[in-house]
Amino acid sequence: MICLLCNELHSIMAGMALEHAILVSLLEQPGSGYELARRFERSIGRFWTATHQQIYRVLKRMEADGWLAAEEVDQDGRPDKRSYSVAPTGRDVLTAWLRDPVQPEAVRHELAVKIRGAAFDDADGRAVLIAEVERYRATHEATLEGYLAGELRDFPGAGALDTQQRLQHVVLRGGITYERMVLDWLDDVLETLRGLDR
Repeated sequence: MICLLCNELHSIMAGMALEHAILVSLLEQPGSGYELARRFERSIGRFWTATHQQIYRVLKRMEADGWLAAEEVDQDGRPDKRSYSVAPTGRDVLTAWLRDPVQPEAVRHELAVKIRGAAFDDADGRAVLIAEVERYRATHEATLEGYLAGELRDFPGAGALDTQQRLQHVVLRGGITYERMVLDWLDDVLETLRGLDR
């Protein structure tokens, strides 16, 4: 009964939760909390970030709710590890979530508000904003470079991909397209800001 209530509570949560990202990752490949955290750093984190501590806390709760099964794995010369896989209840939860309609995400973009607010600042303030936009742009450029390097590493032969790889690749291509769009917009912003005080 408690697990059923936990499952109902999880299903009420709006939108995607860390639990869903973990279920997808563990269906792609079972693993330990450490291995899962590494996957988040390497690929899933492109679209859903979580700290190691958050991942371990959620894994424990998902196991208690019956969403995951765990087994102890002996490791020579190292402490044993717990390897997680998705239990039937977890797969049911994920299937239900996959079939739920996706609501458009509300966008809260602090930089966009600052750009609009630049109309109420002077040239010195706009110079500060230009430097911030340049910094912001550099982070997106680094993200794009990381995505492109990951694409070369993970999908070198795009013609020979299985279903799972094809879906992973299309999500990555979405990230690449998004970062290119943001960089184009930031270039437009910089050109506009620099032209204001001429």
